[in-house]
Amino acid sequence: MSRLVVVSNRVAVPDAKGAAGGLAVALREAFEAYPGLWFGWSGKVAAQPAAQPRLVDKGRVQYALMDLTSIDRQEYYSGFANRALWPTMHYRIGLADFSRADYAGYLRVNRTFASALARLLKPDDLIWVHDYHLIPLASELRSLGVTNRIGYFHHIPWPAPEVFATLPGSTQLLRAIMSYDLVGVHTERDADNLRRGLVQEIGAVQHKGDVLELGDRRALVKGFPIGIDLAGFQAAANRSSTHPLVRQTIAGLGSRNLIIGVDRLDYSKGIPERMESFERFLISNPDQRGRVTYLQIAPTSRSEVPEYAELSRAVNDTLGRINGSLGEPGWVPIHYVTSTYPRPVLAGLYRLAKVGLVTPIRDGMNLVAKEYVAAQNPADPGVLVLSKFAGAAQQLTDALIVNPNDKFEVAEAIQVALHMSLEERIHRWSRMMKTLKSQDVSWWASSYLNALKSRKVHGPARSKVKIAGTTH
Repeated sequence: MSRLVVVSNRVAVPDAKGAAGGLAVALREAFEAYPGLWFGWSGKVAAQPAAQPRLVDKGRVQYALMDLTSIDRQEYYSGFANRALWPTMHYRIGLADFSRADYAGYLRVNRTFASALARLLKPDDLIWVHDYHLIPLASELRSLGVTNRIGYFHHIPWPAPEVFATLPGSTQLLRAIMSYDLVGVHTERDADNLRRGLVQEIGAVQHKGDVLELGDRRALVKGFPIGIDLAGFQAAANRSSTHPLVRQTIAGLGSRNLIIGVDRLDYSKGIPERMESFERFLISNPDQRGRVTYLQIAPTSRSEVPEYAELSRAVNDTLGRINGSLGEPGWVPIHYVTSTYPRPVLAGLYRLAKVGLVTPIRDGMNLVAKEYVAAQNPADPGVLVLSKFAGAAQQLTDALIVNPNDKFEVAEAIQVALHMSLEERIHRWSRMMKTLKSQDVSWWASSYLNALKSRKVHGPARSKVKIAGTTH
């Protein structure tokens, strides 16, 4: 049986507490069907660069962990990946900070990873590379003679060609994309953006079935909307009422309605804009003061990146202004916490919430939207308010779809959600649940891997790819 070789920026080695969630939960489904190897950064910084990974065996999966040096981490991760690629992919061109040194570090780490990984590969391994940190990896593996089927999944938005083209090095990255056999994104909109970029920027030819050709390389670019572990999340929600934090929240709410937002602290999530939309709702509906509570959970991340520290200050300033101007004795409009909560607690909080506010400025999919729907009580479900710029909006069309940049529109959607009849809430929830059931995380993994297995294996005569002046 072929092995599944997963490559991602970070490797989630299971511990006594179980897998970490996110990508780990999604890939756990894939490893159920294949014995596997998971390769990537250990999360640790070492004094010397690692030539070989540290291997950890856990059941059917072997974990290969690479340490990075501090300069690697700065240039590859904090620099090019998160200060240049990330903002560009999320249409925040003004925040993109490109550095040639960072770009060189990004390519260097991908080359190091490819060299270490190639030594571990077997001829029939199926290789699945994940996310924007590792776009050049297939090109580096091909230069080492690797002819295995290699797929790439892009977990964040792929912007329109004219946006991506603003990034120095974008043309080289598009050429590197063509070293993959299958490129998956969350939505057809993202797939179309990437296909147009490949045609317009590097002269690829598009064939039937969304296959792109450049020289002797052929890559299929297709949408595979990621799902969630629906049964597991529903079970967690059903058990959640016994958790102390959930019980404490129930007691603290009293008769108030709960509105919830859960996001990693990132400028793509639109948290200050969401708070201001809630402020607009309270101003327009003064009778709701003291009758609703908005809970925003936003664990901090990438605190070493200056833009994130600035965002944290902006969120706290907005929070303080709204609570100070609209709060009353015994009632605070917005509760804001930066703690990370386990899945059972989140499931319970989602279930309590009358309204789920998922209003990113731009998002690849946003699984919080799906988790919120999954956690609801079928007899009395809450209402999802969802940004039109989240990938989930392409599937969850029975949510209240809004423009997150329009505070009045979001405020009106909150008002509609709070007053929606039970009959309509059940109708909308039932239709969204059908989508979640038919396209859960198991469907996503199997659909992608079946498509990758069906791609033709390329021989060793595969043409070279030139990236940033270096021929591989």
